Amino acid sequence: MCSKALWTKGFFQYRRGARKLAATVINDRLKMLNSLDLEGRPEDTRIVVAMSGGVDSSVTAALLKSQGYDVVGITLQLYDHGAATHRKGACCAGRDIHDARNVAERIGIPHYVLDYESRFKQSVIDNFADSYALGETPVPCIECNRSVKFRDLLATARELGAQALATGHYVVSRRLADGSRSLTCAADADRDQSYFLFATTREQLDFLRFPLGDMTKPQTRELARRFDLEVADKQDSQDICFVPTGRYTDIIGRLKPNAIAPGDIVDLDGHVIGQHQGIVHFTVGQRKGLGIASGSPLYVVKLDAATRRVVVGPREALRMDRIALRDVNWIGDGALDRVIGEGIEIYVRVRSTRAPQPAWLRAADGGYEVELVAGEEGVSPGQACVFYDAASGQARVLGGGFIRSASASRAIRAATQDALAPIAEAVRG
Repeated sequence: MCSKALWTKGFFQYRRGARKLAATVINDRLKMLNSLDLEGRPEDTRIVVAMSGGVDSSVTAALLKSQGYDVVGITLQLYDHGAATHRKGACCAGRDIHDARNVAERIGIPHYVLDYESRFKQSVIDNFADSYALGETPVPCIECNRSVKFRDLLATARELGAQALATGHYVVSRRLADGSRSLTCAADADRDQSYFLFATTREQLDFLRFPLGDMTKPQTRELARRFDLEVADKQDSQDICFVPTGRYTDIIGRLKPNAIAPGDIVDLDGHVIGQHQGIVHFTVGQRKGLGIASGSPLYVVKLDAATRRVVVGPREALRMDRIALRDVNWIGDGALDRVIGEGIEIYVRVRSTRAPQPAWLRAADGGYEVELVAGEEGVSPGQACVFYDAASGQARVLGGGFIRSASASRAIRAATQDALAPIAEAVRG
């Protein structure tokens, strides 16, 4: 055999040996990972747990403590909680801080309350008011996760020497073949919170852990009872946390007075058919509380903040199939601009309560656009459009963006035009 052939044979043997050695090293390293996919023994691994005072975050802290981790609990004071102390369904209020402190004492971990009021106001409350004043329907929980918890609190956890920040969200983080992490839906579809976490970045995912993602809510409550936590049967948060009265218009009216200025209610052709006391009282898709007498049901189709007009029409006018997005975050494989090509088929959820449906994601006008295969009713600017790789099960979250605007294609408009004409005449007549 010539020297060149011997060299070639030796090279490939070396490469196969190197690959085998690398695989062995990776497997050995994986065997050394603890239950949170981190290197080292639990007792040598510091984990900061975001404790809101509810059952989910309390069980997260107790579970990790029982597994031997060096757990530190942190509760964020996000707003002036005095008025909300005894408000059921409000999170992070005075009662909740008290509950978080009691749980930390019960399980024997250090606990700190950090004053994040100014950060929360700037990043969440002001953004919420601005969005409503523009005629949008914002989701403040998304912004809170994106900016306050997974940016500011995450940075604080690193400063405390933590290897991870754990939360009580019902979502799953899984290790990929390349060592990075993906975000997938929770095992319990009824509790899944992936919609609210679409803006999480790859870098943040590497540091975040969600121990409850493969559990159901009843299982979580049962663990709370086993750990003898007094919050085991505590009611879940329902309201927007910084609105203790449940009337978000009070806050918006104080911060953005123009949002509660009166204006006209008009039909699809622009004819005035009523008046309103502020666009802040309406959202796209709303049917009740319009204050208009009509032989057929009317729905809010559009909010025009510039003219303070509320546009109403029949249900057929709500169907949209094209969505322009802003602030798109991609956590799927590769870089979005390289992956997208002429368009990629995905599944999207346009509201947290709706199931994902098939759609196409394309580049458009320097940004991104989603085309819904079957269309969707009540697509509202300000809401999130979240991308998934499947329609059900523990689908992987590919990212998402905020809805800038929605429109109907020519096919959708043609399909509904005949239904709109007689209803419009009845409204004006």
